[in-house]
Amino acid sequence: MTDIQRSDVIISGGGLVGQTLALALAHHGLSSITVDPADPVATIAPGFDGRASAIASATWQMFEVLGLADRLAGHGCPIRAIKVSDGGQSGELDFETGEGDPALGTMIENRRLRLVLRDALADAPLAKLIMPAQVADRQIGPHGVTLTLADGTQLAAPLLIVAEGRRSPTRDAAGFSIANWSYHHHAMIGAVAHSKSHDRVAHEIFFPSGPFALLPLVDDAEGRHRSAFVWTVSERDGPGFAKLGDRGFTAELEKRAGDLLGTMELVAPRMTYPLGFHHSASIVAERLVLVGDAAHGIHPIAGQGLNLGLRDVAALTEVLVEGARLGLDLGDAALLARYQRWRGLDSLMVSLATDGLTRLFGIPGRTASAVRRAGLGAVQQLPMLKRFFMDEARGEAGDLPRLLAGAEV
Repeated sequence: MTDIQRSDVIISGGGLVGQTLALALAHHGLSSITVDPADPVATIAPGFDGRASAIASATWQMFEVLGLADRLAGHGCPIRAIKVSDGGQSGELDFETGEGDPALGTMIENRRLRLVLRDALADAPLAKLIMPAQVADRQIGPHGVTLTLADGTQLAAPLLIVAEGRRSPTRDAAGFSIANWSYHHHAMIGAVAHSKSHDRVAHEIFFPSGPFALLPLVDDAEGRHRSAFVWTVSERDGPGFAKLGDRGFTAELEKRAGDLLGTMELVAPRMTYPLGFHHSASIVAERLVLVGDAAHGIHPIAGQGLNLGLRDVAALTEVLVEGARLGLDLGDAALLARYQRWRGLDSLMVSLATDGLTRLFGIPGRTASAVRRAGLGAVQQLPMLKRFFMDEARGEAGDLPRLLAGAEV
């Protein structure tokens, strides 16, 4: 008879959101077993993922509580300003932090986040990772959850947390109702070294073909200035750009950037993927919870995708830790309903706002461009409205979980 491995929760999905959740729960005394089909060695290889993420300042405060910020020291580039323009015209809208104010965000390469999480979890005995692992069977019932892995290992817990990403098989098998649509655009992402300093400024330029972002990274070991890029093009043009050689692709990048960063050289694997929207009507079911991209997937126009998932992490950690202190079953429906109320509306509002921006800036024509520039100019002249958008960028708006305010649960 195979022994059953038991824990306070099972996390299905060992990406950035799933592993951060495992660490946050362990930090507060709750045990977890995380399963994922990916090879952990492959996920930290230099060529696995060329992406970088803008970590909002509220999320960074959670990283400080969990000990991740110290491990990331020297690897993050604070964003001190964001400059937004329509069609590359300068001076329309800029968000700048004052002296002594927190950064608008911190740019971290995803590979570095994975390395740091790996090391932090190795020091957290309450968090167990089983990777790679294939789930052969899931049994979710009124008294708990049991997962059987392909090798016969059985895992049991009161609650299954689904952090499997956009194409979550567990979510789909559970019958969650999902709203989704395609933007008919592809995002091309990667990183470049460049001759001019970025001065810790992020640029967002809205072209008729889609938004183009340049995001500051720390200089490399050779002292070269670096930035990540997120370049959106129509789905009919995506395959053509993907086929370009590095020299041709870099030349096109330099055209889009103008002279903002000078000459460029690709320094990370470039990736292309289709863009779409999805949002789950509910994020809880019987003994099952959705977090991160399993619950919501948004356009990268505002750089909030990972932060939205990490807000889920902070809220769910608080709900479960407080429930455990009261002696509640962690799969209790009333406990999960609190998470639904807390995160359901916030994630929907951010998702819809991002979708609205995508559609607004995607309208072609001079008239639409003139309206957008007028709107950007109005925000530029209204300090209270500008402060609102800066608070949103920092992740400091709304009912914040304690972790996002930099406090223990």
